[in-house]
Amino acid sequence: MASTEALRTEAASTEALAMREWGLVDERLFDRWVIVSPHLDDAVLGCGQLMSAHPGATVITVFAGNPPAYPNPQREWDRQSGFAPGDDVMAARRAEDHAALNVVDALAVHLDFVEYSYNDNDRPVHVATIAPTLAATLASLNPTMVVVPFGLANPDHDVTHRAAMVAVGELAHQLESEPAIFAYEDHGYKHIPGMLAWRVSQLFRRGLWPTPACPTTDASTNRKLEALARYPSQLLALEDDWQIRAKLAAPAPEQIWRLASPPAGWEGLTNAQ
Repeated sequence: MASTEALRTEAASTEALAMREWGLVDERLFDRWVIVSPHLDDAVLGCGQLMSAHPGATVITVFAGNPPAYPNPQREWDRQSGFAPGDDVMAARRAEDHAALNVVDALAVHLDFVEYSYNDNDRPVHVATIAPTLAATLASLNPTMVVVPFGLANPDHDVTHRAAMVAVGELAHQLESEPAIFAYEDHGYKHIPGMLAWRVSQLFRRGLWPTPACPTTDASTNRKLEALARYPSQLLALEDDWQIRAKLAAPAPEQIWRLASPPAGWEGLTNAQ
């Protein structure tokens, strides 16, 4: 029978080996990987270099549907984007999305939910309305990995994050193998003071410890910028609101975070003061 000291040594060795793997991302997770995007551009903004390094992603955009009628007067974002009254804005944006994702060898799946600013009183679609459709779409893809937005500030981003977390929870009951879950930083909104920290803290208290991951990525931004150039309407508004060109030009790499339970024995830190 092994001595107590030998067992402790073996346990310490096992933990050390596990620690060496923390932060790394198994390349096999990219076999059938899926990105959930609130709007038609968010996935490329947040994961363009990651997609460039891992062709074959499927991007599910939640708010890709047409409203029953476009607002009159025209909403400000559409005006900033260069659209005129009477234009079919969402049809043009879906076409941009197909062109952009083609650059990074990704597939577009467009859901029919309508952006909050097209709804009466700017009312967001409820999480409970989105989650079943999103769960069914994810299950049909049998993903090995799902990358969701942190869901910062914008009401559509927030409900997409929350619906995605409900949907991936359902996958555990529907698939033989549960996918790995990661989150990406919502470009633009992540620069609002405290927003990213707030979501990280919220997830941490729920027992899903957001931890920066180190997947293989495209060190060059060339293909990402080429893909983003296929969103000409959105770049106009993003520049007006966020000075997006300066932020994309800065040497700040994309960061995705793994969402997973804490290592065994570390759970108490969740409630630490």
